[in-house]
Amino acid sequence: MTYQIEPLPFAPFAPLFTLSDAELAEVGARRWTDDLGGRAPCRVSLQDAEPGDRLILVNHAHLADPTSPYRASGPIFVREVATETQPEADTVPEMIRRRPLSIRIYDAANLMIEGEAIPGADLDDRLRHWFTHPKTHQVHVHFAPRGCYLARAIRD
Repeated sequence: MTYQIEPLPFAPFAPLFTLSDAELAEVGARRWTDDLGGRAPCRVSLQDAEPGDRLILVNHAHLADPTSPYRASGPIFVREVATETQPEADTVPEMIRRRPLSIRIYDAANLMIEGEAIPGADLDDRLRHWFTHPKTHQVHVHFAPRGCYLARAIRD
């Protein structure tokens, strides 16, 4: 096995669904209902929201290391009905494979080694390539057009 894609856990986001719209606004989050489907990739289930799904749009620190100049956060969607998932090792979920991606490769000190823009269908090949490099510690996967964080891959 080469890599494991890690979705986010649901627990940190669950309390957001009980907040009022005003309380959500205070923490920089918004309630959102998907009207078309396929526009809101859930970072917990690694599936697209279906029409009518309720979601929270919230800022998430995906590289929270305060010592790294690459620390980063950005908007993510979490579905209210999200079920935590663990993709099989060396497997890219369909929701990720069909999107244009930007990948960011980091070392153990959370310094970026490289970045690439790729079709989602190429992610498996690129992850296998990057994890042959001994300095690669993790790879962050982003939706290329908007730059939103999707998931991270770690060496398995």
